[in-house]
Amino acid sequence: MDQETGVYRNYAKKESWRTVLTLAYQSLGVVYGDLSTSPLYVYKSTFEEDIQHSETNEEIYGVLSFVFWTLTLVPLLKYVFIVLRADDNGEGGTFALYSLLCRHARVNFLPNCQLADEELIEYKKDSIGVAPKSTFGSSLKSTLEKHRVLQRFLLVLALIGTCMVIGDGILTPAISVFSAVSGLELSMSKEHHKYVEVPVACIILIGLFALQHYGTHRVGFLFAPVVLIWLLCISAIGLYNIIHWNPHVYQALSPYYMYKFLRKTQRGGWMSLGGILLCITAGSEAMFADLGHFSQLSIKIAFTSLVYPSLVLAYMGQAAYLSRHHIIESDYRIGFYVSVPEKLRWPVLVIAILAAVVGSQAIITGTFSIIKQCSALGCFPRVKIVHTSSKIHGQIYIPEINWLLMILCLAVTVGFRDTKRMGNASGLAVITVMLVTTCLMSLVIVLCWQKSVFFAIGFVFFFGTIEALYFTASLIKFLEGAWVPIALAFIFLIIMCVWHYGTLKKYEFDVQNKVSINWLLSLGPSLGIVRVRGIGLVHTELVSGIPAIFSHFVTNLPAFHQVLVFLCIKSVPVPHVRPEERFLVGHIGPREFRLYRCIVRYGYRDVHKDDMEFEKDLVCSIAEFIRSGSVAPASDNEDVVKDDDKMTVVGTCSSHTEGIQMSEDDADNIEAAGPSELKEIRSPPAIKARKRVRFIVPESPQIDSGAREELQELMEAREAGIAYILGHSYVRAKQGSSLIKKLVINLGYEFLRRNSRPPTYALSVPHASTLEVGMIYHV
Repeated sequence: MDQETGVYRNYAKKESWRTVLTLAYQSLGVVYGDLSTSPLYVYKSTFEEDIQHSETNEEIYGVLSFVFWTLTLVPLLKYVFIVLRADDNGEGGTFALYSLLCRHARVNFLPNCQLADEELIEYKKDSIGVAPKSTFGSSLKSTLEKHRVLQRFLLVLALIGTCMVIGDGILTPAISVFSAVSGLELSMSKEHHKYVEVPVACIILIGLFALQHYGTHRVGFLFAPVVLIWLLCISAIGLYNIIHWNPHVYQALSPYYMYKFLRKTQRGGWMSLGGILLCITAGSEAMFADLGHFSQLSIKIAFTSLVYPSLVLAYMGQAAYLSRHHIIESDYRIGFYVSVPEKLRWPVLVIAILAAVVGSQAIITGTFSIIKQCSALGCFPRVKIVHTSSKIHGQIYIPEINWLLMILCLAVTVGFRDTKRMGNASGLAVITVMLVTTCLMSLVIVLCWQKSVFFAIGFVFFFGTIEALYFTASLIKFLEGAWVPIALAFIFLIIMCVWHYGTLKKYEFDVQNKVSINWLLSLGPSLGIVRVRGIGLVHTELVSGIPAIFSHFVTNLPAFHQVLVFLCIKSVPVPHVRPEERFLVGHIGPREFRLYRCIVRYGYRDVHKDDMEFEKDLVCSIAEFIRSGSVAPASDNEDVVKDDDKMTVVGTCSSHTEGIQMSEDDADNIEAAGPSELKEIRSPPAIKARKRVRFIVPESPQIDSGAREELQELMEAREAGIAYILGHSYVRAKQGSSLIKKLVINLGYEFLRRNSRPPTYALSVPHASTLEVGMIYHV
């Protein structure tokens, strides 16, 4: 079965309860690994310096009340019941919200957008394109579409959230593993412990990142059982501590204890909120970010039925134990392991380390996914993306990012060496992402859901106030570790903005210097040059017009192939493009010129096929375009590109099984539906070809002689081979540009371009069939 087709079949089918429960079980290992390990370090980080644990228990009860209501209001109320509904055709995360907004209002910064993209099924879901019902919604939409400054601000806001997610991908493995390993301190003296804790944590982290290239699916069957055992373990220990030490600890769930806590501790209590914030860590945002791997219902069931009650019991159990133990013998006695019965500490330590590794795996995979989304939408330099699973499209591995994360994670672990500063850093990164999500959600409520503006204001005010309180408490710890995510986000934001700006300027240069169709028509059918056998693929980012590299190529080498295809591979702001809508194909000039434009559209979560499969789909789509164009007039699935050519939507080979098919082999027999239904167009036997290429054309409806001749020539050209004509550009700021622009383009963008991967298509093409055309872009 074709991979893409399988994805959409699974995507479209209704989920049975068995499927939902299976997904809910699997989500434990992928989504909730990080959230479930937060009891390891929340109380320890909270009571580090700012507040003390007194015999009145007001502090511990106040912290428990804050933890309970934070877990209830943010992950449960905000994310489970509201934010999860704002999915982008099943996908979640910061960039999914931005993509959703781009389709409801024209605020997209992708350079090569077309009106035809808005006809995609995924694009038009959920009443997209319908004007907002409220007057405020309509005025907000028009204001965003008119002012480029607001559009840039929206993009930068989404990028800030993305950068903080990347920063959390560095900080979460460090604090999770380090906190789990800290249980060793109960089994050895402090002098020995300080020499063991950091090396053991670093060894585990190196092993974690070294295993990434195997892919999540190879060890995924271990993830859910580990987290399940861990959740059952901490809930059982919590229940034991409640019954054994303080059955009345449930009274601390009252919000009144939060007031008592702040009244007594004042500034110290406010500053300690940064530690309390860790109870929701990255797991809350992970529920939304990993939505594409599961479903809304499965994630809701897993959280409400198991994760939420287990965490509440765990925190209540720790508070119950601490409420009866006020003598702090050493600085770690306020932590998690001290509340574990002594006979169970070693087994719990092992389970905790495994759970921490699983939690770290989730955020690392999420970092890979969000970088892939940014790269697909032109906001991150191109990196090598390895798909580690042929069945689950979201499981990817990015080598460069993996080793960069490992180095930075080890640097944080060795540099900080304590959970306090790691917690301050991780807390600021998490709460910033949540604030960005809250801001984007308010726009989604008005523009996408078409709800009342008062609902959006209430959402921002209620959740924004809670998150702003935690944000200020985290920001005040700037010098105590909180500077790390800010520094990391700033560096990544500069890289993203420079790359996006350079990409836009390069495309604008292509548009301004493209060759007119009139120039092409003036050359005549022969184009004034020699046409050689074969297919020439001219890669370009233009969706209309003739790229400048073509005229440059003709000037220097007045000969090219009998069939020429201007190929544009682009991303559109939807997670997936269905196989039947993959290609847009059209003629350039009259039919006898044998010039075609082919636009290949991918979503930001789509898997790019390998070169051989892609070539077959490409040639087959052109052949189907030739056949369909000769038997039917323009239909609903056609889009007129204003410049020069009419584009027709054509799917992949697997999506039009009743249309034209292609076979490439050396055998004389191929599988077909039957001689009464299909007939073959064969290449002439005199041609000595490396591959036998045959088009299998439906017998009805009949195609005209011109189309048959065109198909025959396309088939001969395919047998002769495909040559790839790539543009090799050098981007320079034009004379008279400002100093900042020269620094950004000449130094920043060129450095990133030279040190990033070439486009996906350039990686897979054979070097022997590649011809590069160099040009200098003065932008």
